[in-house]
Amino acid sequence: MDHPGNGDFRARREATIWQRLNRVLRVLLAIAALLVVVSLFLPQHKRLMQSRHDIDTLQAQLTAQRMLLARQTREVHLLTTDPTYLETIARDRLDLMKEGETIFRLESQQSAKNK
Repeated sequence: MDHPGNGDFRARREATIWQRLNRVLRVLLAIAALLVVVSLFLPQHKRLMQSRHDIDTLQAQLTAQRMLLARQTREVHLLTTDPTYLETIARDRLDLMKEGETIFRLESQQSAKNK
């Protein structure tokens, strides 16, 4: 027996199933497209972060080298222009002292670690 409204219900039910499947397919396609975009940009982002880290490391090295250059430039300037400083450094390195002079040696922690 065929009921008059039964065919319409079945057609609507099948249409909603196909509509649901179409929605699921669209969501899956959107997720796939998003994954493709992420996979294209993720390596570039990692490379950018590594480059920034390298730049920071090199900047720190550059700062340390500039400080060393300034310290050595100052020492060269003092050695060439200040006879008192030159005499003090020479006596210190040769372990000499003047008569009646008492020498106190204060070593930094870094030089103590090196010894």
